[in-house]
Amino acid sequence: MLKQIYLLGMIISSLFLIAACSSKSSEEQIHDHLEEAIQLEEGYETTQQEIEELELQEQDIFSQIVDLDMDHFEQIQELSQEAISVVEQKQEKLAEERESIEASEEAFIQVESIISDLEDESVQQDAENMVAIMTERYTAYYDLNDTYQASTAQEKELYEMLQLEELDPNEVTEHLEALNENYEGIIALNGEFNQLTADYNEAKRTFYEASDLNVSYEDQSEE
Repeated sequence: MLKQIYLLGMIISSLFLIAACSSKSSEEQIHDHLEEAIQLEEGYETTQQEIEELELQEQDIFSQIVDLDMDHFEQIQELSQEAISVVEQKQEKLAEERESIEASEEAFIQVESIISDLEDESVQQDAENMVAIMTERYTAYYDLNDTYQASTAQEKELYEMLQLEELDPNEVTEHLEALNENYEGIIALNGEFNQLTADYNEAKRTFYEASDLNVSYEDQSEE
């Protein structure tokens, strides 16, 4: 009997939840998913700051290594090992960052199934444009993250090379050239991601205004 009452309670609770969701307009449901996606990206912003701090640490260590000659090989080894530790921390942060973006995307894609329920064709087009830009933004982010991860693997290889007493200068030069090429790719992809973020924020603003939602909109173009 208790089990039956418990099951009945669950069913009633589910019905209330369904009723609450169905009472919202399509515009309001889309708004909820968009705001959830933003909240899930908060971890991305925090991780970005941590990665920047690690970058500065690594740059400082690398500068110290460059200033030393082979007479200070033991110190070079110690600094290289320290740099490897910093790079591994960057790799962990990049993985955490990607998880927050993936969670954001999962929330965002739920918008697609609601767009067809919008009654106003113009508002529907605004929503479709917004989704197209955000989808492109997610793709740009994954390309950026992949390239960044590849560069950290190259950095780690470089510091491992610097721990070898019989070091081939040509090999180091080639490795640095490959790293610089990857860095240029990161800069370009980061610029593309930032532009798409600004484009998305503008598209979202347009959708909110067209759908007559009473939303206090904060510009996030600097994310």
